[in-house]
Amino acid sequence: MSTSLFPPPPDDLPRRRLCLAADVEQYSRLDTRTQSAVQSELVRMLDEAAALAGLDRTTWTRQPQGDLEFAVLPDATQEDDVLGPFVHHLAVRLGDRNARPAAQRVRLRMAVDSGVVVDAALGHAGPAPVAVARYVNAPQLRAVLATLTAADLAVMVSDRLYQDVVCYGRWDLDPAQYVRAHVRVKEFSGYGWIRVPGHAPDDVRSAVAATPKPNPSSDTGAPSRTPLSQYVHQGAAVGRDVTGGLSIGLPVPPPPASSGPAR
Repeated sequence: MSTSLFPPPPDDLPRRRLCLAADVEQYSRLDTRTQSAVQSELVRMLDEAAALAGLDRTTWTRQPQGDLEFAVLPDATQEDDVLGPFVHHLAVRLGDRNARPAAQRVRLRMAVDSGVVVDAALGHAGPAPVAVARYVNAPQLRAVLATLTAADLAVMVSDRLYQDVVCYGRWDLDPAQYVRAHVRVKEFSGYGWIRVPGHAPDDVRSAVAATPKPNPSSDTGAPSRTPLSQYVHQGAAVGRDVTGGLSIGLPVPPPPASSGPAR
């Protein structure tokens, strides 16, 4: 007879996992042959960077989307190994590849977050997949690569990872190298932190400051200085877009129940 007082959790119970997306900049401008070659090169560089960082890519749940790869990493993954060595080795691999004569240059936007993830019919659902989908396409991240033309990689991490991992004190993660950006796209609103390996944070800050501000929306309020939390309401990451509503900040209380029939 089992001595456990509690039954094991169901397999489909939501779990906190690290999510990552890497997207090729200006991929649509390439011809078909070059697109195919760039996809192969992207997979190779991600594999090599992971191996050098001590990460096993065969354990990642990967969702390729042409010029973008979204991945959910195993429970045991050390977040600082991803933000530190993996990002470093990926930047080196990109630099080495782009330095080859006549090579088609590959530049990447990357986003990383940690949060609730569940398997879904079309991939994954939960706050972290939704947030990563927004961060990797954030106007500020695109503006940084457009401005810093010598950069091969721009990375945005969530405020949660910045506070919990970057600021923790690991020797190869310097909080001063990250620049905060308020990302507000459609129903998404939240803070992210941008780092461009090999470039000074002041240059990144100038590019972020020059990004056109989005028009105010009734779905997103001004950023709060209150400590942030993350929650999702009927949200799911589907392909390269997001359905449902997501806010990173303080939850909005539901409207009071009606005391009588609607008129």
